[in-house]
Amino acid sequence: MDPKTTDAAAAAPTTAESTAPPATATATASAPPAQEQQQQQQQPVQQQPAAAPAAAAQPTAQTVQQRQPAVPSRDKFFQQSLGGSLNANVKKARVLMVGAGGIGCELLKNLVLTGYGEIHVVDLDTIDLSNLNRQFLFRHEHIKKSKALVAKDAAQPFNPKVKIVAHHANIKDSQFNTRWFKDFNIVFNALDNLEARRHVNRMCLAADVPLIESGTTGFNGNVQVIKKGVTACYDCTPKETPKSFPVCTIRSTPSQPIHCIVWGKSYLLSEIFGASEDKSAFDNSADADNAKEIEELKKEAAALRAIRDALGTEAFPQLLFDKVFNSDIVRLASMEDMWKSRRKPEPLDYKKLSEQSAESLGAKDTILQEGQKVWSLEENFAVFVDSLERLSKRMQELKKAHQDGGAEPLITFDKDDEDTLDFVTASANIRSSIFGIELKSRFDIKQMAGNIIPAIATTNAIVAGLCVLQSFKVLKGEYTKTKEVFISPHNPARLLSTSNYRAPNPDCPVCSVYQTTVSVDLSRATLKDLVEDFVRLELGFGEKEFAVNNDVGPLYDPDETENLSKKLSDLGITEDSFLTVIDEDDDEPFVNVVISIQESKEPLEDKPVKGLAVDQKPEIPRKPKKETPAPTAESNGTGQQNGKHSLEVSEVSPTTLKRPRPDDGDEPIEAKKAKVATTSGSDDVVIVDDSTGGAIVIDDD
Repeated sequence: MDPKTTDAAAAAPTTAESTAPPATATATASAPPAQEQQQQQQQPVQQQPAAAPAAAAQPTAQTVQQRQPAVPSRDKFFQQSLGGSLNANVKKARVLMVGAGGIGCELLKNLVLTGYGEIHVVDLDTIDLSNLNRQFLFRHEHIKKSKALVAKDAAQPFNPKVKIVAHHANIKDSQFNTRWFKDFNIVFNALDNLEARRHVNRMCLAADVPLIESGTTGFNGNVQVIKKGVTACYDCTPKETPKSFPVCTIRSTPSQPIHCIVWGKSYLLSEIFGASEDKSAFDNSADADNAKEIEELKKEAAALRAIRDALGTEAFPQLLFDKVFNSDIVRLASMEDMWKSRRKPEPLDYKKLSEQSAESLGAKDTILQEGQKVWSLEENFAVFVDSLERLSKRMQELKKAHQDGGAEPLITFDKDDEDTLDFVTASANIRSSIFGIELKSRFDIKQMAGNIIPAIATTNAIVAGLCVLQSFKVLKGEYTKTKEVFISPHNPARLLSTSNYRAPNPDCPVCSVYQTTVSVDLSRATLKDLVEDFVRLELGFGEKEFAVNNDVGPLYDPDETENLSKKLSDLGITEDSFLTVIDEDDDEPFVNVVISIQESKEPLEDKPVKGLAVDQKPEIPRKPKKETPAPTAESNGTGQQNGKHSLEVSEVSPTTLKRPRPDDGDEPIEAKKAKVATTSGSDDVVIVDDSTGGAIVIDDD
């Protein structure tokens, strides 16, 4: 064999290896034939150096490898989308998000992925089972844990470069004062509580920090940017008050399913397993016109308390049933005048209904699994007896724990508590059957009992995205370019509708005010020091007549001076309290003045109250004049329309409360309330839901 041929043959595999990637060269090279292997073994040793050039060529093989393409960073896309300047501002921004529920989970995810530099999350709530299907940051193992803390841990891996700080606390706590709010570039509201929203709105106005307000109700949602002096604030538009019903309608003449549901939740459940809600109502409304009805209701409550003592005995279910579904109904049916224009209620017999419900009593487990079905009277009776047994056992355990030093034995309604929900459902439906009212499923009653509005995850996600888009305009200072965005799924033309920002309402009691700050030595400052040295002298009220209120009510007016000698601390005024000064002058009065109290870090030498801007004379604007509307044919100006007197009752904010003086010819507020109570008879008001936050969003509890 020619030596050159042999060298070429030996070099061939090496050349093939040099052109292939190193990681796959040995895997792809085919094994040499057996004859070729034999020839290689027979070659003399001196021919082995021929492999040296191939080995020397190995580095050349590495230099021709193809470079892997660089993976673009997330920041590069932000740079392209937002621009260098805005992207830099986002990275430096320090933002606050209040609420980590339905909107909050979506919003936190968006803020983290957008790259906001530092995000603070405040939420007092804990995670509940009903949250899991919408609040995607939470899992089953997180139930009963802090929403804020779990949300932080769940969102941090989305962008490790972002700093997230979680606060398991109430946003109304003293630690979250005006100075704390001033440290943020933007505040995002993701709340479902009316009172908390108003508090954050007020704090942002006091700190002059832009607020992005958002909310959802089922398929509807909205986003609004609030900037002091530029746009309307949250309180510029009146808010809907919680739905309420007269007591006599709930107790005596129900005509709708909600009347029976409220009766089961707020009256029957509370009297048997909770704290009575009726004693204070009886005492406050007892007068000559409804004394008889009040006395009857007192007797009912006393009888229920006696039945409560039989809790845990075999006779307990029948005693309760006979009281509320038989004897009480017989008493109501005997009042013939009440049923001249409506169907008379029909009392039920426990033993007879028990015999009719024998089959349902044996199938109660099957009945309870059909929560969206409207149960029959017999099925409701079976659930009533079964839920009573479950609640009785719980109550006995609570009483035993109370004897050992535990909490007071009380069971309150919770939409996620199956025992209380079953009891309210069965009780309400049995009462509805007695009065000829439509029965409802447990699913429907669960929503109605807590005034629950189902939250939609998609709506929350849309609103959260809109919040971030509006935040870009805020960071650029383009407040006049912001939009109020509304989600209206029932609008056939478009899903999202927008409107230009609204100017502040000149009559708003929150934002259309003059705001100032005062430094106070709370250890010795009195209300007189504030009134005389600051309001009259520094603010320039002089000899004007004015009133001073706090969040609770009036502290001072010209006819109520008993508080002047009291220390501010004794009146409940602390660091970051707000006081409102109301000018009572009828001729060009000042707008309301809101004073923010700042405790002096060092004792003031001369006066215990001192304005922070002593060298600047305040320029308090005047209230705009209102034109008196001309009398119309329908109204003669005395509240009489078409021959009938009309009475309008409006809700007055504590900050705008002005106490009438007797010499003005006005009656005291208490007297007016008594007149309203007299005209309404026994129609005292019961709030459907105890919370001050209005409607409860089901996934934000």
